[in-house]
Amino acid sequence: MKLAVLGGTGLIGSQVVQKLNAAGHEAVPHSKSTGVDVITGEGLEEAVAGADVVVNMTNSPTFDDASTAFFQTSMDNILAAAHKGGVGHAVILSIVGTDQVPDLVYYRAKTLQENLLKDGPIPYSIVRATQFMEFMDGVLSWTTEGDTVHLPSTPIQPIAAQDVSDAVAEVAVGTPLNGTLQVAGPDVFPLDDLGRITLDAHPDGRTVVTDETAGFFASVPGDVLVPKGEARIAPTHYSDWLS
Repeated sequence: MKLAVLGGTGLIGSQVVQKLNAAGHEAVPHSKSTGVDVITGEGLEEAVAGADVVVNMTNSPTFDDASTAFFQTSMDNILAAAHKGGVGHAVILSIVGTDQVPDLVYYRAKTLQENLLKDGPIPYSIVRATQFMEFMDGVLSWTTEGDTVHLPSTPIQPIAAQDVSDAVAEVAVGTPLNGTLQVAGPDVFPLDDLGRITLDAHPDGRTVVTDETAGFFASVPGDVLVPKGEARIAPTHYSDWLS
């Protein structure tokens, strides 16, 4: 099977390409560095031509209002190119609970991306993942003031990038879901406790205080970032990933 992986040089995309090729498929990574731009459309038709599946791992470079325009334009261009090229399956990576966080523009933008795919002309699959373990250092840095990290107690169920890429690769070579697969790590943590666990494992002089008004995740209501209903639970525990 031939697959065009847009955003195929990033954290998840590069692992998806590696796993697909190791399984005997022909997965080709595409990104700005390879001459493909999903916003201008440069190189896009050529990238997806002849592909059975388009896997879209591209992401907005910002979490602000510009993310809406990014997903609108990129999805319009990708779906048009894929339809013209006769692609039979389109896959995107999204976020568990993204449609339940209306106060965050980035989550609204990801919901828009999902809806554009659902309303498009190509059979599709959406993989919704929980927060990546690899992003925890970034989360800590966002709300650090001096030696103190301010974090809310928002429940999250972190997943390792390798487990996300496993799910995306499997879905990409399967029959289109025309629906959504949720994937999550095996353990639920309050975000502030997860920050403490992280710093206990790799101490750097910072301490975590609980602050329900701090940072990006303060706008998340309740436990909407934890999957509801059927979900695939990945094997990697956060403690194992840390070590």
